[in-house]
Amino acid sequence: MSTSTTTLLLGGRVHTPGSTDATALAITDGTVVWVGQDGPGRALHPGAEEVPLDGAFVAPAFVDAHVHATATGLHLSGLDLTGVRDAGQLLAAVRAAVTPGEVLCAHGWDESTWTSPRLPSRAELDEATGGAPVYLSRVDVHSALVTSALVELAPAARDADGWSPDGPLTRDAHHLVRSAVRAAITTDQRQRAQRAFLHAAAAAGIVSVHECAGPDISGEADLRDLQRLASEPGLPEVVAYWGELGAADTAARLGARGLAGDLFVDGALGSHTAALHEPYADRPGTRGARYLDAETIAGHLVACTEAGLQAGFHVIGDAAVAEVVEGFRLAEKTVGQRALAGRHHRLEHVEMIDAEQARALAGWGVTASVQPQFDAAWGGRDGMYATRLGTDRAAALNPFATLASEGVLLAFGSDAPVTPLEPWASVRAAVHHHTPGAGVSARAAFNAHTRGGHRAAGVNDGVTGSLVPGAPAHYAVWESADLVVATPDSRVQRWSTDPRAQVPGLPPLEPGAPLPRCLRTVRAGEVIYERP
Repeated sequence: MSTSTTTLLLGGRVHTPGSTDATALAITDGTVVWVGQDGPGRALHPGAEEVPLDGAFVAPAFVDAHVHATATGLHLSGLDLTGVRDAGQLLAAVRAAVTPGEVLCAHGWDESTWTSPRLPSRAELDEATGGAPVYLSRVDVHSALVTSALVELAPAARDADGWSPDGPLTRDAHHLVRSAVRAAITTDQRQRAQRAFLHAAAAAGIVSVHECAGPDISGEADLRDLQRLASEPGLPEVVAYWGELGAADTAARLGARGLAGDLFVDGALGSHTAALHEPYADRPGTRGARYLDAETIAGHLVACTEAGLQAGFHVIGDAAVAEVVEGFRLAEKTVGQRALAGRHHRLEHVEMIDAEQARALAGWGVTASVQPQFDAAWGGRDGMYATRLGTDRAAALNPFATLASEGVLLAFGSDAPVTPLEPWASVRAAVHHHTPGAGVSARAAFNAHTRGGHRAAGVNDGVTGSLVPGAPAHYAVWESADLVVATPDSRVQRWSTDPRAQVPGLPPLEPGAPLPRCLRTVRAGEVIYERP
């Protein structure tokens, strides 16, 4: 018969609702059982294992609500193209990284940040790589530069939508070569990458990730390997989503939470494939690509609702958002508003949305899985969004305050490898949005990256993601400067900064201020990361 053990954390600054002076936390068998101050903690829990915190900040661990584990792990452990600034640098980096007998996967080039936007030709890539199969994804992972040797592994790409004989591949052609890459990566490469990703997530204070898998993204074998790895002790939780229409049997076989994630309604702004009502400012001949219509979206929503699954879609452009909203309207006619809302379906990104659409989505119980670092990377008058759309349209992107004020549940993620596994940077980006009035308060942003992520995956017990008695002991310990309580924020909610309100503080999030450094990450009472 097992004996319960209690761990008592002492001498810290504990982030818990309704208290600004909690310094101690008691955990028994992976569950928070008490929060308070050191003296009462010792008196109430004699014989507990005491863990000194030395003034560190203890807070609920983060949830990253949109990741791609293998691609991120390959990026973390391989060639990083985010720092190249012209075609010559990219070619030099690739030339030095080619390994005989292995396909080279690298990620992160972004010509909108280059000193010259000219991309290398396929012939230049072939020469630099000596004829090796090479896949170089753009930062948004919706287009890629490839070598001729990789095209030979996916010859159907030459006849597919999005084919270019010399430039980046997009749309279906991109999906085909990405599938070829997946088949060419060795099992050892994939497993090394997944382990690197999960360790990096734990080191960032992340206790749970939502893997957005699918037939065009990663494949069943990739997801099964990731799930097997995550079942080992000492690693973050992996919540699986599978992005495929009409695949309820596949979702059941894979143990997926839903048929959601990157089920593409459209593409990405950076690759000119997000579906727009009006043409791109820097490419007037295109309005992007829409892959699903309202009737197909409605059919997927109905099927998932009736099967008890979460449905979900990747949706970015305003034309795609309008199609999704119409799809929900059509689905409501079949299953009814209550049944539709009861499944808490989700949308990924939803970057171009207005208040009326947000209000409608809130009525259907929709969660918005959003990425604040998108605005940090590409927002502002001189950013990629303004280049693609013009300053007026760009300023309306990622309206987190509108979504929250209309009642849409927010869950924050990185879309790694698109943006880094840096949750505090995401919280800061949501607060300090490039567009005045579009950001949310620090407290709302932190909640979206903790409790919001658990709720997005269907955990609605009212305690998970908080440090309160009865909650799973998912927390991280941070080295941080003095905590602050932000000024009241009327954009989303009104709340008092009077100490009597007992609003817990958070680390300073002003631009330029150092972000907290993770010392320890704990999942259900088990340490999954300890800073050396």
